[in-house]
Amino acid sequence: MGSVEQQQYDAIVVGAGFGGCHVLRTLRERGYKSLVLDNAADLGGVWYWNRYPGARVDSKIPLYEFSDKDLWGDWSWSVKYPGQNEIQEYFQHVESKLHLKKDIRFNTTVTAANFDDINNQWHVHTNDGSVFVSRFFILCTGSFSEPYIPKFEGLDTFAGPKFHTSAWPHGGIDYKNKRVGVVGNASSGLQTIQEIAPDVKHLTVFQRSPTFAIPMRQTKLTGKDQDKSKYPQIFESRKNNFAGIDRQFNPQSALEVSDEERTKFFEELWEEGGLLFWLATYQDVIMNKEANKYAYAFWRSKVLPRIKKPKVAEILAPEVPPYFFGTKRVTLEQRYYEVYNQDNVVLINTRENAIKYVVPQGIITEDNTFHELDILVLATGFDSVTGGLLAIDIKGLKGQTLREKWAHGTWTSLGVMTSGFPNMFFTYGPQGPTTFCNGPTCAELQGEWVVSCMDFMREKGHTFLNPDVGSEEAWREHVNMIGNMSLLPLTESEYMGTNIPGKTKEMLNYLGGLPTYVQKCNDLLASGFEGFDIK
Repeated sequence: MGSVEQQQYDAIVVGAGFGGCHVLRTLRERGYKSLVLDNAADLGGVWYWNRYPGARVDSKIPLYEFSDKDLWGDWSWSVKYPGQNEIQEYFQHVESKLHLKKDIRFNTTVTAANFDDINNQWHVHTNDGSVFVSRFFILCTGSFSEPYIPKFEGLDTFAGPKFHTSAWPHGGIDYKNKRVGVVGNASSGLQTIQEIAPDVKHLTVFQRSPTFAIPMRQTKLTGKDQDKSKYPQIFESRKNNFAGIDRQFNPQSALEVSDEERTKFFEELWEEGGLLFWLATYQDVIMNKEANKYAYAFWRSKVLPRIKKPKVAEILAPEVPPYFFGTKRVTLEQRYYEVYNQDNVVLINTRENAIKYVVPQGIITEDNTFHELDILVLATGFDSVTGGLLAIDIKGLKGQTLREKWAHGTWTSLGVMTSGFPNMFFTYGPQGPTTFCNGPTCAELQGEWVVSCMDFMREKGHTFLNPDVGSEEAWREHVNMIGNMSLLPLTESEYMGTNIPGKTKEMLNYLGGLPTYVQKCNDLLASGFEGFDIK
C-alpha cells in the first residue's frame, strides 16, 4: 500500500464560518498559501448547521456582518435580525466577492493533528485519510460546534424523529399537527418553540431553568433604514465597546440613582430592544446582587402580564429567581411568553419533575406521567467554547494531547494560544471575549492579530512560536480575577462550563471587555512575544 500524499501549506484553517472566512481572506492578502477544512457542505459555520425553525441572529444589522465596504456596499438586509436563510445568502454574497471556496475543502472533518518538532510543522489528518502539512494550524471551530445531548435513559428507543437543534434535518420536517416535545429553552429552544407553536397539534416543553428572554423588536428594513454613510462609524464603534456592539455599559451604578431614574433607563433599553437590557445596562448589574435584583424585578414586571396561567408564570418568571439575571445567556424573543397561553402547550419544570426515561412513543417523567410525542427536539445546548477544539485529537510537543492538558482546566495565552502546541492558534476560543462578544467583530480582530503574528515570524525568520507557561498562569489568573468580581461563578451555565457533567468549573470567557483585550494582544505582539519560546 502506498504512502499517503502530504500536501504542503503555510496555514491550515479549520472552520468556514465568520472566523475562518476572515482568516482565509487575510492570509491570502498577506501572501500565505492556505487551505480551509470544514465538515459542512458550504460556507457559514454554525449558520450552515442551524436550520431549526426560527433560527436567527441576536445581534442587529449592521453589527452582524463583515466591516469591509466591498462586502456591505451593495448588500442589503430584509430584517433587523436576519434568519438562517438570509445569513446563508449573505455568505454566498461574500463568496461572489472574495471567491473563498477555491481554497476550501468542504465535507471534510479534521480528526487529528500532531506537531512535528523536527521540522516545526503541523500534520493535519482528515476523515478521508488525507494529510496536510503546514507551518501554522488555525482553529476557527467556534464556540457552539459541539452539541451536548444528555444521556436520557431509553433515548435511542424513541420511534419518531429525534435530533439536536443543531442537527435539524436540512430537508426540513413536517411538524404541523404533530405532538412535539422540546427539551431545553435557551436560545435555540426558545426560537424553535415560538416558531412551531402555532402549527403543532400539541407542544410539551421540558424546562430545567427559566430563560430570561428580552424583546428582540424585530422589524423589516428598507434601503432608508440602512444608511451606508453611517456604516464606517458603526464598524469603528463596535471595536471600541465591551461586547463588540455599538453600545457600552452605563458607567453609573444601579444603586446610586433614584428609583424613577433607574426605571426610566430600564424602560428606554427595553423599548429599544435587542441585547441592550443585558449589555448596555448599569455596569454593576452583572457584579452586584442588589443591582441585579432591580434588573430582574423590572424584567419580571414586563413578562408576567403576558402569561395568563399563574402556575406557568411562576415557572417561567419565578418570584425568587433561580439564578442572577445575565449570568446565563440572555436570549431574544418575539412571542415566546404568549406561547404558554395556548391550551395545547404544556410546560414541565424538570427540576421538580425530571425526565425519568424515554420510550418509543414519548417521555415519562418522575411523577410517572406519560407525555405522548411524535417528534422529539433536543435543545440541550453545547459543550461550548472548548468542545470544538477538544473534538479533534491534537498532539503537541512530546506527544501531549490537548485533551490531556485541559482535562482539569483550560490554560491559554490571551485566549488564542496554549503552551506545548507551537504555531497553533484558535479564535473565538476559551479565555477570549468569545461568547461575550459579537461574533463578526471578534472574528475580524482576532483573525487579523493571528495573521500579524505570522507576519512577525516571517519577517524575523522564525519557524517556532510557543507560549511560556508563566504567561498562561498570569492570563488564567487575570481571567479568573475579573470573572470572580462578577456574579457568573454563582450560576451553573455554559459560561462556567457547568452545563456539561464532569467539565471543570472555570471562567471560559474574558470579561475585561474587547478594547482591553485587543490592547493586551497588541502589547504582546509589540514586545516581540517577550518570554515566549521563539526559534
